[in-house]
Amino acid sequence: MKSFKKKLLAGALSAMVCCSFAYEAEAASPEAVRTIGVSRDVDYLVFVNKTHKLPDDYEAKLPLITVKNAFGKEFQIEPETYQHFEQLRQALKKKGIQIELDSVYRSVARQKEIVAEFTQKYGADYVKQYVAVPGYSEHHTGLAVDICLVVDGKVIDDNDEMIAQKEIFAQIHPLLAEYGFILRYPQGKESITGYSYEPWHFRYVGKETAKKISDAGLVLEEYLR
Repeated sequence: MKSFKKKLLAGALSAMVCCSFAYEAEAASPEAVRTIGVSRDVDYLVFVNKTHKLPDDYEAKLPLITVKNAFGKEFQIEPETYQHFEQLRQALKKKGIQIELDSVYRSVARQKEIVAEFTQKYGADYVKQYVAVPGYSEHHTGLAVDICLVVDGKVIDDNDEMIAQKEIFAQIHPLLAEYGFILRYPQGKESITGYSYEPWHFRYVGKETAKKISDAGLVLEEYLR
């Protein structure tokens, strides 16, 4: 979720701690991507939304690597998810579209800190509207990716500005399934997902599953019923 991202991103990134192992990798380095070990123990269909909590033992088992985007910001992400995100990023680069990591893994512990901080600063009503309840954010999974765009040298990460980039996202979204991603919060599914349209929020589920979900026009809630 990006609604409160600008206010918490720096703190969230500095607080991230690798759960299982770390690997320093430049986001643009194919050589680095090839060396990443893929975990077969990760549940790529783990289901987290406003009413479904992250399994209590999930974080302890989650392998994470540390990577950097083009601007040098560090993120943690599940290895296979990063491998396929980098492939997507390179494919889009060939089309003249630049996407970069903007928000990925966020621990439950960090989410609790954010809730406390924002409740004190902005009040409970603000937190209820914009901040996910700890344990109920897809960013806990390490499989969810928020991107930003770079257009004519300008970084675009504001919600409204991102939504306005219709032509760019019209080229990005059809490619997601090819690399194992789905658009997690599409238009027209708000009543099912519980979230407004977020063209920047991708979820890794694996290529086969992503194709099934995409071809059927479903969201994860519908697919897992």
